[in-house]
Amino acid sequence: MSALRRSTVTTRDGFELATQSGGPKRTHVVLLLAGQANAHRWWDGIRDGFEDRWRTITFDWRGTGESRGEVGEWSTASFADDAADVLRALGGAPAAVYGTSMGGRVAQMLALRHPELVSSLVLACTSPGGPHAREWDGDVRRRLSEPDDAVRLASLRDLFYTSDWPHDVRESRLLGDPTMTSEEARMHRRVSRRHDAWDELPRLDVPTLVLHGADDRMAPAENAHLLGERIPGAHVLVHEKGRHGFFEEFADVVTPTVRGFLRAHA
Repeated sequence: MSALRRSTVTTRDGFELATQSGGPKRTHVVLLLAGQANAHRWWDGIRDGFEDRWRTITFDWRGTGESRGEVGEWSTASFADDAADVLRALGGAPAAVYGTSMGGRVAQMLALRHPELVSSLVLACTSPGGPHAREWDGDVRRRLSEPDDAVRLASLRDLFYTSDWPHDVRESRLLGDPTMTSEEARMHRRVSRRHDAWDELPRLDVPTLVLHGADDRMAPAENAHLLGERIPGAHVLVHEKGRHGFFEEFADVVTPTVRGFLRAHA
């Protein structure tokens, strides 16, 4: 992976966000939005698949990586405003936005709250939120709250990857930022849990690709079809056997699919 250009963006309320840019400096931007309780490392190895053609931008969510400060009443709407501040500060808008998991929830809010900043939208392994969304079941909740670290790690491997994924789960970049405080982690869980864009999604007017793994139990694949029904003109693709980390495990298929969509809607 090429060296990232790092900077700090001060948001409208004075919080300092760590940002990272890669790829050509003067070209279209792809804003990559990571999952819950993760910093920009979520995209390590994946962003390389875009940087021959696009400038990639990431930032560390509040409470992760190098974006640390007071914990407030965060939400997908407030994180979307942070993303808007980053795009305005670093330039390149309107940008293609590729959001995964909680990042997909934030991407929805970014396109709704700041439509002038978004040229196209890719939503992966995510949910519209609200009472109609399909959330994880009691077994997943129990496995994620397992007090034994080794058992919980094995559960995370099973929830994110298929049995064919060849790596040690400790090499995964998707399992959370271990430097987070309990308060920061709790607030991130709350951000995801309270997301609800259901009523507003039909007014989205941006090319949208919805991607999901068929065997995702953390954000069941029914959510992809709900998003496809709620967002006008959205195209839905479900990857057979993929789990919550399908976009990484099957990047050799998923990334070219995203690239083709971005080229079509540059």
